[in-house]
Amino acid sequence: MSDTPPSASWPRPYWQPGEEDAVLQFYVFGKFDAELLIPSPRYGSPGLPAGVEIQRFQNAVLRQWEGYPLNGALGALLKEDASGTYEQARIAPEVLVVRGVLKDGASLDYLRDTMGVLAGMLDVGGTAILDPQILTLFTAEQWRRHYLVKDGAPPRNHVLILCSGEEAADRSWVHTRGMRKFGRPDISLHHVPERDVDRAGVLCERLVELLSLGANFGAGHKLEVDGVPEGLVARPGGSLDDPEFNNTHIAFRWPE
Repeated sequence: MSDTPPSASWPRPYWQPGEEDAVLQFYVFGKFDAELLIPSPRYGSPGLPAGVEIQRFQNAVLRQWEGYPLNGALGALLKEDASGTYEQARIAPEVLVVRGVLKDGASLDYLRDTMGVLAGMLDVGGTAILDPQILTLFTAEQWRRHYLVKDGAPPRNHVLILCSGEEAADRSWVHTRGMRKFGRPDISLHHVPERDVDRAGVLCERLVELLSLGANFGAGHKLEVDGVPEGLVARPGGSLDDPEFNNTHIAFRWPE
């Protein structure tokens, strides 16, 4: 995304119709004028796409909501990762909640337009943006650096890639969060040996790109992976209620 008016389309060159909707959700903390005038055209966005809406709350009121994102396990994680930004968001007078559900389609213009609105919100009083799908709370400057990229930030910037230990001492679980923004399942690579963790991370990045640009992997689809002669076989599963992903996922198991 650039800071100039022209808004080139964000196509999905590998698009095949999917069965899931794209889900967007962001919290913008700050203090805003009574009349909310968001300069999204400055960032190549005509405004929010159909299906995405803004709700405005007093932070003190929203804090009473059971699902308030700065409370609970997510709040504890955010406080540990970025205590200064967490406190800035916690004491902000207002919160703008941007969320919506969109049908799967052949372009990512809905994401481009939404990101342009978020950028505009930072110009009119926003001080921090929470993306709960990737468990990340950005300061305004961090958000701009991460997303205000010429021609649009790459899909990798919209997704979190994690590495966790598994029961076997020398094996890891490499997985993603955030693919619901694209209406696609997350990636789960199990049983990755220590020597292949970097290779698995690169593979995750490549799969994020393919899926976000419209590809789909059905059950039994085999991936050819350098250094893995047997390849990896896709096993779709999970549900939107799975707390590890808050999404369905495609599992691959690294061979012995």
